[in-house]
Amino acid sequence: MLRTVVLVNALGLAAVLVRNDQIEALFGEFLDMAVRVEFPLILSVAALFLLKPLLHRLPYAGGVAVVMLLVAGVALLSGSLLAPVEVDEGPRPLVWSLVVGAIVLIYFHLRGAALAPVLAEARLLALTARIRPHFLFNSLNGVLGVLRRDPRRAEEGLEELADLFRALMQDNRELVPLSDEIALCERYLNLERLRLGDRLQVDWQRDTSAGAALVPPLLLQPLIENAVYHGIEPGAAPGTVSITIARRGAEVFITIANPLLDAESHHAGNRMALDNIRERLMLFYDLEATLDTEQDADAFRVRIRLPFRSTP
Repeated sequence: MLRTVVLVNALGLAAVLVRNDQIEALFGEFLDMAVRVEFPLILSVAALFLLKPLLHRLPYAGGVAVVMLLVAGVALLSGSLLAPVEVDEGPRPLVWSLVVGAIVLIYFHLRGAALAPVLAEARLLALTARIRPHFLFNSLNGVLGVLRRDPRRAEEGLEELADLFRALMQDNRELVPLSDEIALCERYLNLERLRLGDRLQVDWQRDTSAGAALVPPLLLQPLIENAVYHGIEPGAAPGTVSITIARRGAEVFITIANPLLDAESHHAGNRMALDNIRERLMLFYDLEATLDTEQDADAFRVRIRLPFRSTP
């Protein structure tokens, strides 16, 4: 809906700029365009929303025909309602509405082709393949460090490392429960404690109802890894990684915060991981999910918002 509103308004602005050659008259033309465009646009979007179940059942050609008939009907209705405040322009508003409707449909058709399942699947696999935990050799050194004094803990560390790489190498094209991602991150943090010890403090705040949410695989681990790598490892004193997971209605909110020791290197090191996660969220959720960052004098935070979806 947002793309439709933005695209139609952009086309209206372009039409005003093309047909008007007097700068002083542009403001009035823009207001006139808003009067003519916004009402039928909002009415059309609302009608399409209500007709979504019907449109899903129709073949593509039938859906296009229904949309164009709807656009034409809304154009005629809005024209009759606005007749007292505008001059008679004949069929021009109807033609303009049909042309804009066709352009919007072509845009979504091309966008759908660009994000076809095969291409999206290939992009997703490529993005997942980039997530290679940097802690492999550090974790092995941590296991070797405790092998003599605590063989049982060293064995557990190897099992946790195997679980992590099993998750990394599996087919990551399907959403997984958030509770599984949390368990995976706990294994990762246990491995990091082998080498960082008490320097690594973790503050979990979890909403149990959010655990059933389906999320992209390996969503949290790279972000928590970055928080440890940039916020705990460079410092000599203990530091805390805070992880908050909450559900509010139909959405899940995740916040990961770590101490900010070196703002410049932290920003540079985080960029690739953040772009990676942001693109994966776009592939799974489109505009329904967001990833934002916040930085102050003492901490760096990553905030994720995504829709709550669970298995039927």
